[in-house]
Amino acid sequence: MAAITAADVNKLRQETGAGMMDCKKALVEADGDFDRAKEVLRKHGQKIADKRADNATAEGVVLAHVSPDGKMGKVVALACETEPVSKVADFQNLAMAVLSNAVADHVTSKEALLAEVQADGRPLQDHITDLMGKIGEKIDVVSFETVSADKVVSYIHSNGKLGVLVGLANTGSADVAEVGKDVAMQIAAMKPIALDKDGVDATIVQREIEVGKEQARTEGKPEAMLEKIAMGKLNKFYKDNTLLNQEFVKDSSMTIAQLLDKTSKGLTVSAFKRVSIG
Repeated sequence: MAAITAADVNKLRQETGAGMMDCKKALVEADGDFDRAKEVLRKHGQKIADKRADNATAEGVVLAHVSPDGKMGKVVALACETEPVSKVADFQNLAMAVLSNAVADHVTSKEALLAEVQADGRPLQDHITDLMGKIGEKIDVVSFETVSADKVVSYIHSNGKLGVLVGLANTGSADVAEVGKDVAMQIAAMKPIALDKDGVDATIVQREIEVGKEQARTEGKPEAMLEKIAMGKLNKFYKDNTLLNQEFVKDSSMTIAQLLDKTSKGLTVSAFKRVSIG
């Protein structure tokens, strides 16, 4: 059996970032062979990943990037199990690497992002697994979204666990940065499920109609009136849950659609993404 020195352990630690004891165990198992020791550490990370696959990831960080021309935005959420892990440099650096990969190679899906080949020839997912082995917690890219538009505005909430991208259309020559930020904050706070009623899933619409009918029936309303009452409740649902129809939180005298049109005639939102952890 090869003699494992402190210098060997430290060298492996410098190359992998793994803990001293994990590096020593890996070198012992690999009989001093550094390449085999690295493979042992990777397998350790995969074991951690498999063991903790069902664990909740309620902490982490959300990061966003908007292209220099303002027409493309990306937002990623890298999650972990506990708050202390979300604060360590290795985790923060990994989150930045995830975002950088998405930006540099114009990635448009989570699957493609995790498959991005890194400098060492291995995919990004392997590096995430490596960090799981080092830290001992589940780490996962829980969300990755992109928005393209005439103008994209991003917003990251103060807790770092919530991010929004807003795509604005028909911007013309207007300066829309401020209203874009207001709309992004509206989305963060009010959680709209769609732009307008046309974007609401048909199953949700039907559910709301049935709920409205049942509520009216429970209140003793005549059967002949149930449909009309339910449609009234559905319109209220649209007002509360679709972005363009919501009241502006800073000024309830106008809707978001009216706010945008007031800022610049015809200005509207073409798309938005809201990403959160926990």
